[in-house]
Amino acid sequence: MSGIKAHEIIAVFDWVTDAELLKLKLESEGIPVILKDANILQAEPYIATATGGVKVTVPEVYAQKAREIYETVRAYATDNNGKPIVCPNCGEAKSERYHNKDHWGYRLFPFLEPAKYKCLSCGIITRPGK
Repeated sequence: MSGIKAHEIIAVFDWVTDAELLKLKLESEGIPVILKDANILQAEPYIATATGGVKVTVPEVYAQKAREIYETVRAYATDNNGKPIVCPNCGEAKSERYHNKDHWGYRLFPFLEPAKYKCLSCGIITRPGK
């Protein structure tokens, strides 16, 4: 067991290409990266919900640096005018699109789900204009 290093998940993506972009950035900074479940999703891209998505993992010793790098390149949600979505609870502009993947409606008709956003600072889920 001494040869196995513990890894931490830095981010999870529904699409392999998104995970690959982060992997390339982290590796360019000298951080070794393993993508978990990437091969499964390349073969069957529509089962991301079942697998939990592609996990970007790094050795524990690089985890903090990797999170800092991810924070600098991460894209947050914007409205139709390109302005950041601001959380009505805490005022932060660090939201991302939220999908309730456990709801049967999302599983059958994900394109019909109304836009919702989750604040990454306080965790509240909101809908624009509500």
